[in-house]
Amino acid sequence: MKINENTLLEGNKVVLVPYNAEHVPKYHEWMKSPELQQLTASEPLTLEQEYDMQRSWREDNDKCTFIILDKQQWADSSVEEEQCMVGDVNIFLTDPTDPTLAELEIMIAEPSHRGKGIGNEVTRMMMSYGVTKLGVKTFEAKIGLNNQVSIAMFKKLHFQEVSVCEVFKEVTLGMTVDESVRSRLLEDTADMKERDYRQTCSNRREQVPQ
Repeated sequence: MKINENTLLEGNKVVLVPYNAEHVPKYHEWMKSPELQQLTASEPLTLEQEYDMQRSWREDNDKCTFIILDKQQWADSSVEEEQCMVGDVNIFLTDPTDPTLAELEIMIAEPSHRGKGIGNEVTRMMMSYGVTKLGVKTFEAKIGLNNQVSIAMFKKLHFQEVSVCEVFKEVTLGMTVDESVRSRLLEDTADMKERDYRQTCSNRREQVPQ
């Protein structure tokens, strides 16, 4: 999605950046994992297909993707951005007749970064972005029935069970964004900073010791 191609979102533990070509090799390595393939219901792709996917996620109007960076690592300007990658988060506008309905998907790919509240923070940041920038009024999350950690996280964020599909072995959780939800989201993400991505990258490179 073009809207976020120069957007950086900074939270307490993470930095969200646009999914660029330089992120693809590490993303491709992640997706070789049978565990991640199962958790994300994904098929393994070739590196060339992964680059094609990255381009489509950048260009398509129904997909908004950010790469999740570890903020502590990213704060060290001598560390390459790709080395700070820990996962990704997506909003898919799945219904052409209803642009206010969005499917939310999050992946913490690095095992060492799971169980630290990162998924919770990223989900709230992405929901806030979806509500304020994309006009989302209803969120859905489709999660494998065996992924109890993700199901518990979304329920903790007040998502409700909508349906269970035994064929695909997944549960759909949903949330309607009324005024109270919107207010809570904006309050929860009041510390989130939105920055110019290219300018921030340029400033970060200038800080690297020569």
